[in-house]
Amino acid sequence: MKPKRIAVIIFALLTIELLLNNDPAMGTDIPGETLTLKKTIETALAVNLGLTSSREEIKAAAFSKNIARSYFLPTFNMTYQYQRNDEENVISGFGILEPEEIYAFSTSIKQPLFAGFSIINRHEIAKLKLEAAKTGEKLTRQDVIFEAQRTYFSLLKAQKLVAISRETVAQFEAQEQVAKSFYQVGMTPLNDLLEAQAELANAKQRLINAKSILGIAEARFNTLLRRPIAAAAHIQDMLEYSPFPYDFTFCLETAQKKRDEVNRSDVELKIAETDILISKKGYYPSVNLSWTYLQQGKDWDATGGAGTFSDSSSWDIKAIASWDFWEWGRTYYDAKEKMSRLSQTRLKKEGILDQIRLEVKEAFLKTEESLENIEAVKKGIDQARENFRITKEQYSAQIATTTDVLNAQTLLSRTMQNYYDAIYDSAIFKASLYRAIGQEPLE
Repeated sequence: MKPKRIAVIIFALLTIELLLNNDPAMGTDIPGETLTLKKTIETALAVNLGLTSSREEIKAAAFSKNIARSYFLPTFNMTYQYQRNDEENVISGFGILEPEEIYAFSTSIKQPLFAGFSIINRHEIAKLKLEAAKTGEKLTRQDVIFEAQRTYFSLLKAQKLVAISRETVAQFEAQEQVAKSFYQVGMTPLNDLLEAQAELANAKQRLINAKSILGIAEARFNTLLRRPIAAAAHIQDMLEYSPFPYDFTFCLETAQKKRDEVNRSDVELKIAETDILISKKGYYPSVNLSWTYLQQGKDWDATGGAGTFSDSSSWDIKAIASWDFWEWGRTYYDAKEKMSRLSQTRLKKEGILDQIRLEVKEAFLKTEESLENIEAVKKGIDQARENFRITKEQYSAQIATTTDVLNAQTLLSRTMQNYYDAIYDSAIFKASLYRAIGQEPLE
């Protein structure tokens, strides 16, 4: 055998041996702060703008409740007035009835006694809206937790895809070098080299796509935590998995009873019912009690004067009942409108319950499917590894070709990627099932 051909064979064997010793499941660790899933969720909850907005909504609803409560209490009013007439109003024998300049000061207290039950009902609505705001904050919190879990595991999946794609490129680069060396010494035909080059080009294209997917996953992760969009994302890998602890019946019953969407719908129903009562306030008169004190005079401090104008202070108490008894059906149609709104709210609740049942069913089936996929692909890993081992032995005995070895390595890489996808998809679907039944797992 010619020395050049021997050298090529030795080079090829060393290249293949180096290739075979690489494990596509191993990635390259990059130094930096490593975030756990729990830390990711806690950070997302701390910085999420939607959650902060929900808390502001609670404050706003609490202020609205205080405003509604104030209508039960009396209103205090004070007025100061200056009036200039063209001349004094004087009547012979009585003196000055109205001077040229008048300064007047008055204060009053008004207490509502009855307003067709509207005050108490508006206060009740304010309390219900505060309760709805608190429920909205809980819903936002649950959404943030689920989004943090989904983003976390999607990033892990993207990282594994890049690691395996890089390993695949390295495999085909080695194969291309071996094929080129063999072709140069006439050991293999040209089409073997062309096939290796085509496979290398395809592998590089898949790596480019994998890097793009990883870049998007990192950007979403950084956006979730409100970090710089291009910051490196270092997170702890999680390969453990376990079956979901509850059966479908438990999940469905829990969701229908404890989902905060249902609780919020119940609050909206109470608000709609109370709105009907408010719309009927026109069927009743309103009754108010008021006390007024008036002082007036020629001087700036509302004192001074002569004649009949000299008695410059007075007070009175009034009980006032008022009723707009004919408004051309305004109150009637207002009540009818609110009844229609109540019917809409009831239908909306039924739609929410239907959607909850569907979400629970889909999430439960996806969770079960992902767990079965893990078990299936685990067997595939063992088979792919055994196939790789046999192919290496056949290559050592010159029964298999280099292409056969790399195809076996590629099969193992693809199987490992399917395994990681099944693991991380299982975690995402389990998180979606917890969200569907209204629970908040932080890990």
